[in-house]
Amino acid sequence: MGSVKDLQVMAKPTQTAMGTGRFLFSDRYSVFDWGEMPDHIESKGAALCTMGAYCFEQLEKLGIKTHYRGLVNQDGQVVRIGDLKEPSSIMEVALVNVYKPTANVANGKIVHDYSIYTPNLRNCLIPLEIIYRNGLPDGSSVFKRLAQGKVTLADLGFDRQPQPGETLQKPIFDVSTKLEETDRYVTWAEAQKIAGLTEAELVDVKDVLLKADQTITKAAGNAGLKNEDGKIELAFDENRGLMLVDVLGTLDECRFTFNGVHVSKEVARQFYKQTSWYSDLEQAKKEMETRGIQDWKALCKSQPPKLDPKLKKIISQMYMSVANEMTGKRFFDSPALSKVIDDYKAFMGEKV
Repeated sequence: MGSVKDLQVMAKPTQTAMGTGRFLFSDRYSVFDWGEMPDHIESKGAALCTMGAYCFEQLEKLGIKTHYRGLVNQDGQVVRIGDLKEPSSIMEVALVNVYKPTANVANGKIVHDYSIYTPNLRNCLIPLEIIYRNGLPDGSSVFKRLAQGKVTLADLGFDRQPQPGETLQKPIFDVSTKLEETDRYVTWAEAQKIAGLTEAELVDVKDVLLKADQTITKAAGNAGLKNEDGKIELAFDENRGLMLVDVLGTLDECRFTFNGVHVSKEVARQFYKQTSWYSDLEQAKKEMETRGIQDWKALCKSQPPKLDPKLKKIISQMYMSVANEMTGKRFFDSPALSKVIDDYKAFMGEKV
């Protein structure tokens, strides 16, 4: 399935009907599109599964359709989160078809063919990652894209240069590809063309994104977290109705902060940004673009190192504590999130 969770297919989707599957959330993690990293983070999978289930159930209360069917308990039964006695790392979901674009090299550049996506296609994943931004914390990709000239202030609706840590008066909606070798930011007009969306469907996509943002913001607030940004994925059901899929509202899909301190996968990203491997990775991605090579990992001169053991434990506790406080149920034996944040600050102080 991917670098952090596996998929068990119980019934394959057909052209006209959705299938059934189960996400098996692992303790693996990934940063910078690398894939599986050299460590495992204890209880991360069950914590992610718990957060995602909670957010799906809150969205369903608002009438938003999702592919979520429930969590698999110790007895193999599919139950709602309120009926769960112990943490689960297995989520049952409806499945749709995934159509990957074909990739070709033209004039030294990789070009993707999305012609299969038309307004008549049903029961399929929409090949986009759809992003909301409520703030611009340090580490936000917006600053890197502005510096590289890949996006303009006007594109983002700004009349001045934003500053790290800034809270936006209204959310920015952003979009990138989902099924290419490396996620690529695109304009909304290009996204509409790629996915074969009608004008009305594009409006509906943004409406669902706003409701997801608001729901995740409220869920994060249960743990004292600020919802800085995050992503959702969508699909069309067998009637071409919009449906939230994959998982959302977790520390992997969102960038949360606690009084300005990152509480998300960004903690691991910041650690790796200080390594020589990150420099090699950035160079490899640049070579991929200039040389038209799809496998950029083969160009990377080094492999990622392991996390510092102290930091790995802190990250594990972050996942567990947020799951406890977001849901209001003590699924995991972990300190209060405020205590975990104090430990993280002390760790960072040791490194300065």
